[in-house]
Amino acid sequence: MTTVSGLILTKILGWNIKGEYPNIEKSIVIFAPHTSYYDSVYGKLFINEAGVNHKFLSKKELFFFPLNILMKWYGSIPVRGVKGENAIYLVAKMLEEKESLHIIMSPEGHLARTDKWNKGFCYMALKAKVPIVVGYLDYQKKEIGVKGVINNFESVDTVMDQVNMMYKDVAAKYPENFSLEQR
Repeated sequence: MTTVSGLILTKILGWNIKGEYPNIEKSIVIFAPHTSYYDSVYGKLFINEAGVNHKFLSKKELFFFPLNILMKWYGSIPVRGVKGENAIYLVAKMLEEKESLHIIMSPEGHLARTDKWNKGFCYMALKAKVPIVVGYLDYQKKEIGVKGVINNFESVDTVMDQVNMMYKDVAAKYPENFSLEQR
């Protein structure tokens, strides 16, 4: 059944939804590339269409009046980097307390180009004992969806290798601002 969000995303905006959202109750969801504020709008429409209970992790600096009202309505929760406030424990606790919840974040951390992705999502998934769902937006193909699910947390490097493999052919809105994780 298509939702209003799905109709807006596919019929009005012209995006194609690819890959089924996995039938799991809890996860850490990463969405990339993130080079434009539009990415979060398309991501919100997609996740609404998937019909999963979700929260977005957003920079605490975005929660000032009156933007904080919009951010909370959007489903965002404010977090700082691990140095200021431990988001890993916050997210693990949130997932533990809910029967169904998917925490969504951009591993790049910001819109500017970076080849050092925030690996907090790996530690969140490991601490909460939940899989990582790899979501994507491809502007060249005008596709949005799920690339896969990562359950193997052998090491952060192993996870990042899988993530890089899934995102290697994905086109950002601003390709010059997107880079895969480099080690």
